[in-house]
Amino acid sequence: MRDGLRLIVAGGGTGGHIFPGLAVGKELLKRHPASELLFVTGGRKIEDDLLKNAGFNRVSIFVEGIKGRGFLNRIKAVIKLPLGLCQSLMIIKRFSPDLVMGVGGYSAGPVCLAARIMGVRTAIHEQNSFPGATNRLLSRFVDRIFISFPESKKLFPENKVSLSGNPIREGFLVKDGGQEERSKGFSILVTGGSQGASAINMTVIETIAQMKEKGMTPRIVHQTGQRDYETMLEAYREKGIEADVKAFIQDMPAAYKHADIVIGRAGAGTVFELAALGKPSILIPYPYAADDHQTANARMLGNCGGARVIAQNDLTPDKLAEIITGFINNRTSLDEMGRKAKEVAKPDAAKVIVDELEKMAGINK
Repeated sequence: MRDGLRLIVAGGGTGGHIFPGLAVGKELLKRHPASELLFVTGGRKIEDDLLKNAGFNRVSIFVEGIKGRGFLNRIKAVIKLPLGLCQSLMIIKRFSPDLVMGVGGYSAGPVCLAARIMGVRTAIHEQNSFPGATNRLLSRFVDRIFISFPESKKLFPENKVSLSGNPIREGFLVKDGGQEERSKGFSILVTGGSQGASAINMTVIETIAQMKEKGMTPRIVHQTGQRDYETMLEAYREKGIEADVKAFIQDMPAAYKHADIVIGRAGAGTVFELAALGKPSILIPYPYAADDHQTANARMLGNCGGARVIAQNDLTPDKLAEIITGFINNRTSLDEMGRKAKEVAKPDAAKVIVDELEKMAGINK
């Protein structure tokens, strides 16, 4: 039997789509170093940067989203569809993959469709509890569907579904919650995901200002996103608050491990990373996410007691300060949250997916 396989991973748009593909790719290469991988994306800077840093080959196609856009932009996106499909057909012909795997995002659509046309076996991975539009469409003709949350099983053809969990970066796969790495005092990590979250950013800084007035000075590490970076940097300076402010944190596993609590959105990647580390959190789901999937994601940790979930409409500096102060005064409750979060972790997600890909391609470990 062959020692490796040729795999195309298609999709992207955010780190939440790219990171699972990276985890699967690294697991495949760990087992079969002779394998060859190619990532096909929409060419966004975040996609290129993440893939370049990870050392994977990548190409891009012309593709744009249709849902939630203005009329003229929808027309432009529709016009680009045939071009994206033609590009995908040429990429598949040139690379000659054994398998194509879509990881969500608009570029997964034409690539998986082109693979189907050319007789290449296909799989998709759905990160969120409520499937995105691209994966709902692709589910009709792909060979295998990997899901992260049990709730999404009923939304896909049952005979194709495998519950894998959401593959996460290797740095998050530790045997404990990293509690021994806590710094002295109380440390908070704030992150709105790879693109930041303005509503969280502004509320957090007002919250910390309130706490400072009462003599509480937690250590703050704040990933703002590029758009809000300068504004937040200046805001912290104006309020006289010391904080480690970054547009984007490269070593997120280390940032998580040193935090007593994480405040952030509820993308699937974030939820499963928190669970893997057994890290307590305050989750504020993005209310405008497609089909409100972040709220559904957050329930996995909220319902088991592994996180506090706050709707953005209910988020105020007073409320956030009260919750954080309660945790500062009761570290035992934080430890309990961490244990409950870890109970729902699926650290073997990448291994489960690669097991299935091997079967689909007919290769041995």
